[in-house]
Amino acid sequence: MIRAAGAILHREGLVAVVHRPRYDDWTLPKGKLEDGEGDREAAVREVEEETGHAGAIERDLGTIGYGVEAGPKSVRYFLMAAGAGGRPLANDVDEVRWVGIDAAVAMVTYDRDREVLERARPFV
Repeated sequence: MIRAAGAILHREGLVAVVHRPRYDDWTLPKGKLEDGEGDREAAVREVEEETGHAGAIERDLGTIGYGVEAGPKSVRYFLMAAGAGGRPLANDVDEVRWVGIDAAVAMVTYDRDREVLERARPFV
């Protein structure tokens, strides 16, 4: 099982979505856990790496499972408030957009991301 963590990062009624040129997709910030890392630590690290913004966890949004080439993948998502920004983006992300949740639902490439956005909707 591949384990990953990520978040709905929000500020002022907007959420962050990221573009990955390798896949040419729009998705939520997330990534694989490093050795010895917990879900919360990985989510905070990945969000900062992929959006350039620090995030503070507000609530657990649960887990989404799906299959990838390497096997089954499980991603635990959190709702995070955006903090200071300005860090350079990770190499696998070339753009971050801050959009309203309806625009994010329409913009993301994957239904699983839409499901997580809907889980976060009452809190954004």
